[in-house]
Amino acid sequence: MDVDLFDFELPAKAIALRPARPRDAARLLHLGPADMRDQFVRDLPNLLRSGDLLVFNNTRVLPLQLEARRGAVRVELTLLQSLGPGRWQAFARPARRLRAGDRLEIADDFAATVQGPHENGQVLLDFARDDAALMAALERHGTLPLPPYIRKHRAVDAQDRVDYQTILARHDGAVAAPTAGLHFTDDLLARLGQAGVARAEVTLHVGPGTFLPVSVANTDDHRMHGEWGQIDAAVVEQIHETKAGGGRVVAVGTTTLRLLESAAQNTLSGDRLAPFAGETDIFITPGYEYRAVDLLLTNFHLPRSSLFMLVSAFAGLAPMQAAYSHAIAAGYRFYSYGDACLLELQRSGKGVG
Repeated sequence: MDVDLFDFELPAKAIALRPARPRDAARLLHLGPADMRDQFVRDLPNLLRSGDLLVFNNTRVLPLQLEARRGAVRVELTLLQSLGPGRWQAFARPARRLRAGDRLEIADDFAATVQGPHENGQVLLDFARDDAALMAALERHGTLPLPPYIRKHRAVDAQDRVDYQTILARHDGAVAAPTAGLHFTDDLLARLGQAGVARAEVTLHVGPGTFLPVSVANTDDHRMHGEWGQIDAAVVEQIHETKAGGGRVVAVGTTTLRLLESAAQNTLSGDRLAPFAGETDIFITPGYEYRAVDLLLTNFHLPRSSLFMLVSAFAGLAPMQAAYSHAIAAGYRFYSYGDACLLELQRSGKGVG
């Protein structure tokens, strides 16, 4: 498909630089098959049904943003992927000025050696310490890697350490937050439970490429980055029981949805989901037949991004274009710290049960 179909104009003032407070005070655009309604995230107990199942991504964002110096040159580092004990692939700015053997000083007791520059502004770093010691140093000296569209407007601060983690974050490994989960509070989870809405957790360690615009002209030429995820057997059983009882599976975020759909694609039987553990590089565009998910709670995404393509495949391209036009006109806040939408699947195929 032509990537231009997924482009739109977004005014800079629509980009949220801080989250709503409290978290569940964020606005929620409910897009059904026949209409759209303006709500709030705190209204979810009234929008979902008893017997539905909310599935959350419980990954935890690591403080992978570092400031270093090579002599008088300031270098900004974002760690991307562990390549073994103490060795990481990283984005570096400015990467073009770094050479193999350069020592990057981060703190008095914390440094990295460049092992070799790579393409697209990436370098390989050796921190010369085991993973436990490196994680401890990152907790002391690193900051959470907020998206560039926030960092170019303000500095990352101590409040982001709270704001940019979901309340269910428990498994270290993400470069970016599963942002739909940022809207939930303990009170909202309790009210959902009282309304008969069940909860399950999966893990997908969100990678840095999730939110990037697609740079090719045609979706057929795009290659997704890989991310590691896991769905255990207990969650699979919860999904089967939900479907058998007439309930709906509600993915909290595109990361959760991509993991559930990866498991569905990996399932040999046509009608039962199987546990999943491993890398996924699933790329969903209009025409894809969703099998595992019935509703999607998600934030508003970047133009020309794989995530806007995913939601267009879920709810229809024309309905999503109309929904985003409404959201912009109505003053909804976009991106990671922004508002949310609840989408109902335009189903045409057979799902797993």
